[in-house]
Amino acid sequence: MENTLLQLKKYTYVVADTGDFESIGKYKPKDATTNPSLIYASAQDEKYSSLIEEAIQYARKNGKDKKQQLSLCLDRLAVNFGIEILRIVPGRVSTEVDARLSFDQEATIAKARQLIAMYEANGILRERILIKVAATWEGIKAAEILEKEKIHTNLTLLFSKVQAIACAEAAITLISPFVGRILDWHKANRKVDHIPPKEDPGVHSVTEIYNYYKKFGYATEVMGASFRNTGEIIELAGCDLLTIAPALLAELEQMDEPLTLKLDSSKAAALEFVKISPDEKMFRWLLNEDAMATEKLAEGIRKFAADLVKLEHLVEKQLFL
Repeated sequence: MENTLLQLKKYTYVVADTGDFESIGKYKPKDATTNPSLIYASAQDEKYSSLIEEAIQYARKNGKDKKQQLSLCLDRLAVNFGIEILRIVPGRVSTEVDARLSFDQEATIAKARQLIAMYEANGILRERILIKVAATWEGIKAAEILEKEKIHTNLTLLFSKVQAIACAEAAITLISPFVGRILDWHKANRKVDHIPPKEDPGVHSVTEIYNYYKKFGYATEVMGASFRNTGEIIELAGCDLLTIAPALLAELEQMDEPLTLKLDSSKAAALEFVKISPDEKMFRWLLNEDAMATEKLAEGIRKFAADLVKLEHLVEKQLFL
């Protein structure tokens, strides 16, 4: 019998959630995702020093002052990792906008355009890039404008149905609902150590979003993310995409239990959903009403921003020698 990972690939596009090129090459995913946390972890490995050095030289040459040099260095480093990843995967790579811009629509747009320009200057077509943006109201509105410029986006830190619906209404290319972080919140809230995968609130959230999208014919892709265990992944077999960390990819490769289709777009039409088109007021109210989504979105932005600051400190030591 085929291992569970190979079975999963028959139903779902598997994406590698890592900045480590060796892991990407080993598991042969369609796409790959990165974020400041993953790049920070990889950047401390000596084998990636050439990517940092190139980014430093680029920033020194093109930056007018220290502030601009640091910003250019971080952007260039993210793009350098993306370019290397695209040598391995046949599809797309996700590159993240600075989380500190999560509530600044215009700055998010400017940063996305800059990242795309860097990729295109290196011969990479914009069709192969997904610009990752936090699913705040400002982030979604920025992404809506970017999509009209054929700059494709991946709306991340997504924890609620209203975030997902707003993304679909804005014709976003892809969303990344965070399964494991939803589970984390509910375990802490219920004061329990374990919730079975079939009852996992994160699994239920992604399933509902997936079915809503298919019911109403939205083109936005659903990519489950941030998994805590293989059980969550197995329960979402059939989702458009799943982005999975190397440790869980390894576990799936070692498993050989039969895997069945769990999410089926052909069955979504018969499901009962009320269609909504949230404006800003409705979006903010429904998000506010969801304590888990409100708390995890805010926490996620803070954590990504903190990891970006760590990355800044790492490169500053070499940039401003």
